[in-house]
Amino acid sequence: MEQLAEALRAWRDRLDPESVGFPQAGQRRVPGLRRQELAQLAGISADYLVQLEQGRAATPSPQVCSALARALQLSDPEQEHLMRLAGHAAAPGRVPRLIPHSVHRILEQLSANPTAVYDATWTLLHSNPLFAAAFGVPDAPQNALLQQFGDGFSRVRQSPQLQDQFEESIVADLRATSSRYPDDPGLHDLIGQLLLLPRFAGLWRRRDVADHQASSKTVEHPQVGDIALDSSILTTQGSNLRIVVYTPQPGTGARSKLDLLMTIGTQNLTARRSRSSG
Repeated sequence: MEQLAEALRAWRDRLDPESVGFPQAGQRRVPGLRRQELAQLAGISADYLVQLEQGRAATPSPQVCSALARALQLSDPEQEHLMRLAGHAAAPGRVPRLIPHSVHRILEQLSANPTAVYDATWTLLHSNPLFAAAFGVPDAPQNALLQQFGDGFSRVRQSPQLQDQFEESIVADLRATSSRYPDDPGLHDLIGQLLLLPRFAGLWRRRDVADHQASSKTVEHPQVGDIALDSSILTTQGSNLRIVVYTPQPGTGARSKLDLLMTIGTQNLTARRSRSSG
């Protein structure tokens, strides 16, 4: 992990603090960002960043790598280099996890809607502040299937019929992914974990193959109440990234609740991240 540590330190040193919203007031002992500042931008703890830069941390997840790449303003080749150093190399038969700048530009235009990017295994790589405010921020990196079938942290409520349709669809999608990327060890590990869960195992044995379809769901939010949302799924060419955009269901008041969350929810999220970075 020493090469990763050296790269992170070099990229942090070259980034102008003012370009990312930190004033240059006062004397700085480092030419670029302080560790605390980078940790805040990436949404990780400062202690964890110290461990990464000292080569003492375990391999960072694709989600953490994506957050660091975004915070450090890495180019697409640099982000790919970061992924390789962290053991998430893109290669034939492996699931791509690099989010290109073109996708980030799309995400910036969707800030008024909860939006997230998943890889082909439905592991979360990136989410915007409104997604985090609406759906919550679990302690562990998210995989949508482990969350769904493992009864993990979730604010989502669906009718039994919609839940069955959602589960059938996402399992059939993973079956398609398993044939596209037969040599990806992370995918093999994920399927092994999921097969221990009876509901998933039953659907997996059916061998259905299909692309995951859009769905409707209700988010039970502790501050603004129920938010009725429809999801749309956009798949990128080549990398099979899944951009999931949530839009308010018409006539439900969901738009006004999302607007409220853009203020109070993202403020609370920023406060929590600041405390965890200290």
